[in-house]
Amino acid sequence: MFEYRVVAECPETGARAGEFVTPHGIIETPVFMPVGTQATVKAMTPDEVETIGAQIILGNTYHLHMRPGANTIDAAGGLHRFMNWKKPILTDSGGFQVFSLAKLNKITDDGVEFRSHIDGSKHFMRPEDSMDIQQKLASDIAMAFDECVKLPTTPEYSRTAMERTLRWAKRCKEFHTREDQALFGIVQGALYEEQRIECAKRLEDMDFPGYGIGGLSVGESHAEMYRILDVLRPYMPKNKPRYLMGVGFPTNLVEGVAREVDMFDCVLPTRNGRNGQLLTRHGKMNIKNLAFARDFTPVDPQCGCYVCRNFTRAYLRHLYTAGEILSARLCSWHNLYFLVNLMREARNAILDGRFPQFRRNFMENFMEGIYLEGK
Repeated sequence: MFEYRVVAECPETGARAGEFVTPHGIIETPVFMPVGTQATVKAMTPDEVETIGAQIILGNTYHLHMRPGANTIDAAGGLHRFMNWKKPILTDSGGFQVFSLAKLNKITDDGVEFRSHIDGSKHFMRPEDSMDIQQKLASDIAMAFDECVKLPTTPEYSRTAMERTLRWAKRCKEFHTREDQALFGIVQGALYEEQRIECAKRLEDMDFPGYGIGGLSVGESHAEMYRILDVLRPYMPKNKPRYLMGVGFPTNLVEGVAREVDMFDCVLPTRNGRNGQLLTRHGKMNIKNLAFARDFTPVDPQCGCYVCRNFTRAYLRHLYTAGEILSARLCSWHNLYFLVNLMREARNAILDGRFPQFRRNFMENFMEGIYLEGK
């Protein structure tokens, strides 16, 4: 039911184009996954998300557990039917939100006691609970429950969290029973190379069908992120998909692909879009900038999205300054298309044997154009 195959590889960088077979379709990698935290990609309908070319979206176990509850979604026939999305869905374990968003009370080897960020009610989540919730959500890909450590951290605490993550991964695998749902393990170890390598090796011994790389994009520099990805490359199975969790800045995506990463997700395109920040091939653009008040050109003349084909920078600036809901919709639409299409272009470049040139050109253009961000 689940199969990952590499169809092309860049001989210079190792970047790979692959296919991951799931019950709801084949995911062509590398791929960017829009985040639908609460069973919706913010400001977008499912048809619109499909129109931009999204192959898979992400749902959040913690938020869906808080409301409307896994039992409600299960009664609806699973998350696909509940939100009317017919393509693959990945659900995260809820671990990141339990540790970062909820009012945390106590971490034990059995699980995590926390208070809801909504009403302060007390909850306890074990690895088995995360699995139970995700199996009721019926996503195509579920993630093992893990402890995501805030940076900076000490080597001692990072190891404690890594060991706990490995124990929880084993418990998740033992509890998980859905044959139509792939369970991915998650590599932790903060910025400590030896811990990362050890975690990857021990997870490989458990033989998961795919592996997430967690605990990055949490405050470290780009260089530190790339160092960890470089260190992990030789120790992650070649025949399994690799998912860099919570990473969505355009240069990070391209550099992640160059380091053999297959899957990415992030709230950046919709969150930044709602705040008037747009992504272009020539850097970030702050649509609030007065310089765009009479700029009747597209956001990105090289972009083929619905927004760039039909509207101007001046119009988008007007919508934003007027507080119109359409501003959030159009800016989110463009940003999502930009990242989804960026990964499609990277894949085509790998297939055509020109990925190094694609990488070089994109990085040069994006970094040179960073001035568009404005004030």
